[in-house]
Amino acid sequence: MALQTPLLDQINSPKDLKKFDLTELQKIADELRAETIDAVSVTGGHLGAGLGVVELTVALHYLFDTPDDKIIWDVGHQVYPHKILTGRRDRIRSLRQGGGLSGFTKRSESDFDPFGAAHASTSISAALGFAVGSDLQNTNNRAIAVIGDGAMTGGMAYEALNNAGAMHNKLIVILNDNDMSIAPPVGALSAYLSRLISSKSYRSLRDIGLHLSEKFPRPMKKAAKRAEEYARGMLTGGTLFEELGFYYVGPIDGHNMEHLVPVLKNVRDDQAEGPVLVHVVTQKGKGYEPAEQSADKYHGVGKFNVVTGALDKGKANAPSYTKVYAKSLITEAHHDDRIVAITAAMPSGTGIDLFEKEFPDRTFDVGLAEQHAVTFAAGLAADGMKPFATIYSTFLQRAFDQIVHDVALQNLPVRFAMDRAGYVGADGQTHCGAFDIAYLTCLPNMIVMAPSDEAELMHMVTTAAAIDHSPSAFRYPRGEGVGVDLPERGEILAIGKGRVLREGTNIALLSYGTRLQDCLEASEELTTHGLSTTVVDARFAKPLDEALITRLAAEHEVLVTIEEGSVGGFGSQVAQLLANKGIFDGGLKFRSMVMPDLFVDQDMPRRQLEIGGLVSTDIVANAVAALGIAVSPSANKRA
Repeated sequence: MALQTPLLDQINSPKDLKKFDLTELQKIADELRAETIDAVSVTGGHLGAGLGVVELTVALHYLFDTPDDKIIWDVGHQVYPHKILTGRRDRIRSLRQGGGLSGFTKRSESDFDPFGAAHASTSISAALGFAVGSDLQNTNNRAIAVIGDGAMTGGMAYEALNNAGAMHNKLIVILNDNDMSIAPPVGALSAYLSRLISSKSYRSLRDIGLHLSEKFPRPMKKAAKRAEEYARGMLTGGTLFEELGFYYVGPIDGHNMEHLVPVLKNVRDDQAEGPVLVHVVTQKGKGYEPAEQSADKYHGVGKFNVVTGALDKGKANAPSYTKVYAKSLITEAHHDDRIVAITAAMPSGTGIDLFEKEFPDRTFDVGLAEQHAVTFAAGLAADGMKPFATIYSTFLQRAFDQIVHDVALQNLPVRFAMDRAGYVGADGQTHCGAFDIAYLTCLPNMIVMAPSDEAELMHMVTTAAAIDHSPSAFRYPRGEGVGVDLPERGEILAIGKGRVLREGTNIALLSYGTRLQDCLEASEELTTHGLSTTVVDARFAKPLDEALITRLAAEHEVLVTIEEGSVGGFGSQVAQLLANKGIFDGGLKFRSMVMPDLFVDQDMPRRQLEIGGLVSTDIVANAVAALGIAVSPSANKRA
């Protein structure tokens, strides 16, 4: 049955939305919600958060003059309704697909996306930049930051609030309180108070009252001001934001257009200087019962059946690296009560939710605050605990200073477990874990590992648990493992020692991480061309297995390093070692295969590897090019 959206069909841009009467906005919101659900059922993606802001999205585009007025969405995973209203409806079923729409805001995609975001807590800082820029350029464009209360757990949000509160720019912050209400709305009374407080008349009366209080004796002046603050604090719960310098309005029901639109209109039309915070209470998954009943499950979803809500689970051939890590960490924690797990608001994404079921008192979700997570882990390590800071590679970047100063400099044995290392498929550029090898191997005291399969991951969890003398880190990719047999428990690896899987004489392939399977396939292809190949799993990027690498360089004409990471990582460490030992002087042909120097867009994971030049055919091509010979494709080469 075709989706019936007669009002939405008339909207190609926010200008079209303004032609409708206020009484029609809820119907538009209902149609927009249905369209969002239908689109995500086809593509997969983030669902619950977007459904929660449908009415807010409609109201903002109805009242503000976008794209001249700038709406900055924090994190950006709730913007599918926004994309539909801003001229991208015809492409909405290409979300997160190769060549399709991004799952987040993206400046190069639309003028209605003024600031790209996929990491949390950045919206207020960026919106303040737009607000100041507007004032300096006299454009009179409004800047609106929409931040969920989850993102308010990030320290950067409070840094921005503190800065903005001390300035006089017209910044509007909308706190989308969609998980736990800071102050629950109280129906009609709450709506009335919010309209009153946001109105010019209230501001004028308030200003008159404050002006008159200046004429009072000091005790009366203080009492009058305090009474006004207490009254507003009791009625609205906005004391914190008032103290930070914001004019607070709310809380209001974010799903009631009759409450939402008048308040936002008052805030839009108010000419008073200084920042305003509007507290809007919404429900994740609003309007779709499966998402309402399971907000976490429907935060990010694959394809699903719209009618039943049943998720398309696909065919799993092997356990995911995330699950293998979680089970291995649980096993180690049963043997050592000093092991604790830390995550930054991603318990299910990192598998720490499984650990928490076993060890609730030893699990710590610190919110979207990676900097705090790392220093918190450092404090635990300094007190003799064994913290595993389990954070996506791309998110750990946010805490680099803490890794340097609070962990590595003090040589504290924090264990960094980095999920989503390398390409991440549909999550695209912002979530790609490209840089961790480079930014960790440059640090003194750091031990850096990467497993080639899920059994090796188990060994590295056990090894990290046993390392008490220095910080350590290991990375692993998103998705399923290779399908190898798994031991009951991991083994402690010899630090800085690799393993040789195949011995040859012409070419040495030195793999770091999960590119090993492609190296083995490349070895088979090279054999068909009469080229004898050694294949090595490096295991460690720091410390390097110097004896093994030196032997490989001495006994082979070509040495190729392969890693799913940026330039500056494992291959660079190997090149530095060989250069310092003068081995290149002997004529060794060395090639380092890394991710290209660009941000690869979303696509199927295998396609991203092909674009990045990191599959078996690329390995073969690099090896034979180094030898200076030409070979024709073998019949054995994988398609």
